[in-house]
Amino acid sequence: MKRTTPVIPAEDIQRQKEYCAELRGRNAQRPVPPRAYVDTYGCQQNEADSELLRGMLADMGCAIVDDDQGADIIVINTCAIREHAEQRVFGNVGALVHGKRKNPDQIICLCGCMAQEPHVAQRIRQSYRHVDLVFGPQQLWRFPEFLRRVYLRRGRVFETDQDDGAIAEGLPVRRSGKLKAWVSIMYGCNNFCSYCIVPYTRGRERSREPGNILQEIKALADRGYKDITLLGQNVNSYGKDLEGGWEFPRLLEAAAAIPGDFLLRFMTSHPKDATEKLFDVMARCEKVAPVIHLPFQSGNTRVLTAMNRRYTREQYLDKIRALRARVPNVVLTSDVIVGFPGETDAEFEDTLSLIEAVRFDALFTFIYSPRKGTPAAELDDPMPKEEKSANFDRLVEAQNRISLEKHQAYIGTVQRCLIDGAGEDPRNNLTARTAGNRLVHLSGDPALIGRYADIRITACSTWALFGELV
Repeated sequence: MKRTTPVIPAEDIQRQKEYCAELRGRNAQRPVPPRAYVDTYGCQQNEADSELLRGMLADMGCAIVDDDQGADIIVINTCAIREHAEQRVFGNVGALVHGKRKNPDQIICLCGCMAQEPHVAQRIRQSYRHVDLVFGPQQLWRFPEFLRRVYLRRGRVFETDQDDGAIAEGLPVRRSGKLKAWVSIMYGCNNFCSYCIVPYTRGRERSREPGNILQEIKALADRGYKDITLLGQNVNSYGKDLEGGWEFPRLLEAAAAIPGDFLLRFMTSHPKDATEKLFDVMARCEKVAPVIHLPFQSGNTRVLTAMNRRYTREQYLDKIRALRARVPNVVLTSDVIVGFPGETDAEFEDTLSLIEAVRFDALFTFIYSPRKGTPAAELDDPMPKEEKSANFDRLVEAQNRISLEKHQAYIGTVQRCLIDGAGEDPRNNLTARTAGNRLVHLSGDPALIGRYADIRITACSTWALFGELV
């Protein structure tokens, strides 16, 4: 298949595997295997990247642990989407200096989107000298090589040069569960929303070949995975760098044709690229879950233009009408930013009116956070923080009311759910998820975990449903 995105040559991937083998031999000489901890911040793509990091560490002979206490290798996989996330990372990285003093041989690594920001890498270099290794998302496949260099004590390693990225296949993966799985179908972003740092940290859009994706999904289905999520910064852009007519609706339909008892989900979708062809596939394929995350960010067209979102309020509403005409029971979630630079109270009212018109099942709500290096960070921002916070509170209050009303409509219905884990409340010792990804608390035999079951919904809260086995 012809493509415009480069693929890492197989011999380069093999070289990384050889580095893993070399480090595995080195670690086998230790009295006990080195303990490795991977701490993840941010989005589902970061979660998927962390599974690759754990896979490589396991191939190096490390024991994967769940916290940093006593860890010999600590990898912090970071998120740069908001200032609060960055400050949390800096605080937690700073605290690691105490463990490093107790164990000078401990290796501390910083990777992910923050590592790719030049000002962050410089700050780590100057002020966090206990950090041994820093690398960006595009260089993740070279992690064994970098770690080997640290072991050989060739100084601190920084690999953060700007890179549009490539596709790396054949990396080991250590998944965090046996029921749900992430499958990255593409990487990077070409949209350059004016507030977003991701295109600068994750590079250009690049799609995996469909055969590799479908093979991975089939392997997961054969191993009994029940809930598989296809990941991309904008999954609806999938295939634009591939020849042969592959686009996301075709890939999704091909994935749904794979034998097995599982559901397919996908995220994230950009509204400008969400097509009626996609909605038709969602309606036609039983394995495609009736749920979509479709961020609208603002209900005002002028603000959307300033955000460089490339759709209008009416175009977004038209998409929702077309989707619900095909999938009437669709569960719809979204993202919204309050207080974008220059947003007026009247423009915020347009956002409130949009959520009342659409009635989302849930929203992820944020007050605008300036990101250094993005166009929006240079805009005038006259609205006081107190006013933004008041608008934010109004938005959350409205959405909580809508979410509760949506959940109340489930009471008395029977939902086919995947029982996916143990609950914290002994009165409801199990958790489950509807096809639309609504959380359900119930009581039952823990042996049911991993199975689908019919659950009658008996009560609800704003954020969850409660039910009983039928």
